[in-house]
Amino acid sequence: MDVRLARIGDERAIAEVHVRVRQAAYRGQIPDAVLDNLSVERRIDTWSQILTQYAPPATAMVLENEDQAVGFAHIAASRDEDASDGIGELTAIYVSHDFWRSGGGTLLITRARAALTDAGFSHATLWVLDTNERARRFYESDG
Repeated sequence: MDVRLARIGDERAIAEVHVRVRQAAYRGQIPDAVLDNLSVERRIDTWSQILTQYAPPATAMVLENEDQAVGFAHIAASRDEDASDGIGELTAIYVSHDFWRSGGGTLLITRARAALTDAGFSHATLWVLDTNERARRFYESDG
């Protein structure tokens, strides 16, 4: 597995991972109707905007296995209302459930942390559902 910067043309692959992982990871934490209504096509539009309109420090990266996107991460300046200029945010990190516990998440978060540092952020935040025990364990083990 390897991590590279996302580029225009990755929209569908990222959207497919985004929807599939949300449906797998959040089942039982978010109403099924919400998860069942997630749309790859709508996510393609969102990721197209992210990849074409966002400028640094916002950065997206793709986790690949044998040239197939199996995960992604995105960083940006913190969206928290009370955040100072030096605070970044890991806005998203998703790894296909077939690759959970394979080291891909660690590769992505390590690369995201480096990108946050390179962008000049001295601190970073992330948001996670308090019921998402798998993600919480991952983040806590990462420190």
